[in-house]
Amino acid sequence: MGVSQRRTLSGQGPAKRRGRPAGAASRRAELRRGAAPRKPREPVKVSGRAVAVGAVLFALVLAYAYPLRVYLAQQAEIARLEADQSAQRDHIKQLADEVARWNDDEYVKAQARKRLLLVEVGEQVYVVGVDPASAQEEGGAASPPWYEQVWTSVQTADDPPTP
Repeated sequence: MGVSQRRTLSGQGPAKRRGRPAGAASRRAELRRGAAPRKPREPVKVSGRAVAVGAVLFALVLAYAYPLRVYLAQQAEIARLEADQSAQRDHIKQLADEVARWNDDEYVKAQARKRLLLVEVGEQVYVVGVDPASAQEEGGAASPPWYEQVWTSVQTADDPPTP
């Protein structure tokens, strides 16, 4: 015999076996669907133990917040210092390369020729530049020194020319 046959034979459904009338489930469903006013919810009751556990957890969060902030700040400082150290290593390497270049005689000679216009014995140096006498002839009168220009502008400001 199946489950459905037992219900029909005994005349009892699953609701009757639990001690409720057969129509109680359908009435409960109708009440849920209906517009019956509901009771206002009662405030949630919190036990003293739950409040104590919450207070302990809050205290732990506060206790770990400052050390965590310090730890993160230290990690950022370490990262910054490592970056600075790497930049200094690169700078030291560049300086060591420059020292190695200056230890080479050919490099020193090239720099002396370029910067100081020094030459080997027997070489001739030609320096191309502007002759001050020819510059005055081409440009007309030479400009007075800066202090004379300033004094002239001060005198002109005191006595403006009349039109």
